Amino acid sequence: MNVLARPRSRLGIEVVHDLVCPWCYLGLRRLMRTLRRRPDVLTEIVWRPFLLNPDMPRAGLPRADYVVRKFGGEERARRLYASITDIGRAEVLQFRFDRIRRTPSSVDAHRLVRWAAAYGRGTELVEALFAAHFTDGRDIGDAQVLAEVAVACGLDGRAAGSFLASDAETDAVHAENLRAHRLGINGVPCFVIGGRHAIAGAQEPEVLERLLDVALVEAAEG
Repeated sequence: MNVLARPRSRLGIEVVHDLVCPWCYLGLRRLMRTLRRRPDVLTEIVWRPFLLNPDMPRAGLPRADYVVRKFGGEERARRLYASITDIGRAEVLQFRFDRIRRTPSSVDAHRLVRWAAAYGRGTELVEALFAAHFTDGRDIGDAQVLAEVAVACGLDGRAAGSFLASDAETDAVHAENLRAHRLGINGVPCFVIGGRHAIAGAQEPEVLERLLDVALVEAAEG
């Protein structure tokens, strides 16, 4: 052991996201790539919910109905999805929009992330939920699906099911969504680094790394 080794810098990163947002999935992958490039930085990631579809029924909507409501029709959606799929391929993400049969409300998924974070599994669950929705086409608004994803992340399925059957954290999810809007966040993903520096969009690792360095310098200057 090198007793003269410099201690790792500690930095908080808040990620404002929605689990039905493909750009957020891209943003997560790029953030993880950035952090792998910076083993000198010890980060604590806090996942902040944002509701892209705040009026979505808790049971969700058939995908065809959602596409018409959101994009005005299938053709526009197809062009957008093709573009996202191409970008995702470069990040080794497999977007399979054709498998999605139902667009869910993301409230329960956000609730479960908050629950999982208490056990140190928040980031792992977020990644698994994105993959379940965008690659496997699973309905992440369904409590059974959510519990199964939790189990795959090493969490207790029965405890997850009991949590989801309650209303716990529902008000907190809506309060966080309202807070994001009050802070001027109108789109996701949005990364808040060191509590002060915010940047929106699925940014490239080089951009995120520069922001990390700015936040580290400010933290060092105290």
